[in-house]
This record gives sequence, structure tokens and C-alpha cells, in this order.
Amino acid sequence: MTPQKRLMAVHATLLLTFSVLVVLACLVCWQQLLNPFRLDKETFHTLLGLRLPRIVVSLLMGGALGVSGAVLQGIFRSPLADPYILGISSGSSLAVSCGLLFGTSLFSFAAPTLAFCGAIATGAVVVVLGCGWKGVQPERLLLAGIGVGFFLSATLMLVMTMSRDDGLKRAFLWMSGDLSMTDWDVVPLGLTFVLAGFAMAIARRRGLNALTLGDEVAHSLGFNPSRERLLLFLAASLMTAASVSMGGVVGFIGLVVPHVVRRHVGSDAGILLPLSVVAGSTLLCFSDTVGRTVAAPLELPAGVVAAFIGAPYFIYLLNRKKNA
Repeated sequence: MTPQKRLMAVHATLLLTFSVLVVLACLVCWQQLLNPFRLDKETFHTLLGLRLPRIVVSLLMGGALGVSGAVLQGIFRSPLADPYILGISSGSSLAVSCGLLFGTSLFSFAAPTLAFCGAIATGAVVVVLGCGWKGVQPERLLLAGIGVGFFLSATLMLVMTMSRDDGLKRAFLWMSGDLSMTDWDVVPLGLTFVLAGFAMAIARRRGLNALTLGDEVAHSLGFNPSRERLLLFLAASLMTAASVSMGGVVGFIGLVVPHVVRRHVGSDAGILLPLSVVAGSTLLCFSDTVGRTVAAPLELPAGVVAAFIGAPYFIYLLNRKKNA
């Protein structure tokens, strides 16, 4: 094993160890500490019915966003690409907000179902608009996503200005990444689509590595750039849609996490994608724990806390690159 690979293995091991410790700490830290070695009936109910589903959802959402950001930054060859630059979050937010504002959230699966359908429909529109005579082109796909996202965001603002007051707060919390209403009901479907999208991305990891080198290089290596880009975009869209459907819109994780992981283990997709899952899961789980404890009994949305944590670190990385 070369020294570089040995260093990457050390970094990966440290990340996995740190992630396990953070998740265990999040499990016992709430508005009051929980002793896992003394599980009476009330403590067991609190652990199984309140803490575990929220932690599982945050892990699934953070992992999906982290790996989606790594995929999108690779296929667009842009360090600023993230799961929400393509308008997918705007589509899901519009669908859910319409349901919440106009009273269709009468059953537990309404909001997740609306979010998933809105995200998938938006992704399909972006793909259609991003296809040129040469197939799926990164510039067209990026511009189509930005345009569709702005249009849907404007529509969302229009809907919110015309809404009733009782649904406005619920819609705002959803768009802020609030996980306080999550439960086990959203986990099976979300887990299924996150695993499906991740499996698609891992299966195309060699194509992703080739795309990061440019379309000409990818073609010379035997890959079809348009086909690889389309499949990887569908994988990222699937994971982003599943994430939004489980707990709302959480920004910055898909932007920051791939940069952090890439800085320590390199750009090989076979290593970058799994570790982006780990890092994204850890960041969102930690953000949710901070949000529910730092101002107790009030709770801050996990998306807000993640942005407060991620934005300064991203600026720090930019300054390091500038000074290098």
C-alpha cells in the first residue's frame, strides 16, 4: 500500500469512528440526557418512538444529500453544483406547500408523497429541457435547472402570499428542514429510494470518474457521456426527492460535504461516494441534535443549523485554496 493510500485509509477510518460516536451522542442527548443502560418503559418508548425515527431520518436525508452533491459536482465539473441548484427542491417545496396551505395534509403520507412527486416531475422537466441534439449536455442541464428553479420559487412565493395563516407556518418549517414531525412512517419508502439512487450512482462510479476528466476523455475511455450523465442525474434526483419527501428542504450539505471528503480522500468516486454518505449523515444528525437542544424547549430547524455550520467552513475552504 502506497503512503497516499495509507493516509486515505486512516482518514476514512477516523471519519467512520467519529460518525459512530456522534450518532451515539445524538441518541442520548435530547432536552435531557437519556441513560441507555436503564431502559424502563417510559425511556424505551421515548427512545423507540421519538429519538430513533428522527435520527434515522436525519441519517438518511444527510447521506442522500451528501452523495447527490458529489455526483452532481462530478457530472457538471462544477464545485458549486448541489442537489438544489437544479430546481428539484423548488418543485417538491411547491407541491408540499400547496398541500399544506390548502389543507390536503389530512393523512400521514400526504406531504412525503407530494414532495416526492413534485421532485420527480421537476427532474423530468429539467432533463427534457437539458437535452440538445448531442444528448444531455451539462450546460443546458444546469441552465434548465436554474431557470425551472427560479420559476417554481416565484410560484411558491405567490402561493404563500395568497395562503391562510394556519398553513403558512407549517409550509415555512418544511422549507427550513424541520424534522420535529418525522416518524417511522416515512422511513420505508425513503430508505427504498435512497438505496436505489445510491446503487445507481455506485454502479456508474467509473463513468463518474471519466466525466470529471471531460467528455472527450470519457468518450476515449469507452463511455457514452450523455448516457452516463443522464443515469447519474437520475440517481441524484431520486436521492434528493427521497430526502425532501422525508423531512423537507435542507441546504448546504450537498455543497459542503463533497468538498470536505474530497479534500481528505481524493476524487475517486468509489471512495468519495460512500464517505459522502457517512459525512452527510453525520452532519445532519449533529445539526438536528444541536437544533433541538441549544434553545430548548424551542427547536431550530435542522436545515438552518446545517447552514450555520456549513457556510463558515465552506468560506474557510475557499480561503485555504486562495492562499495555497
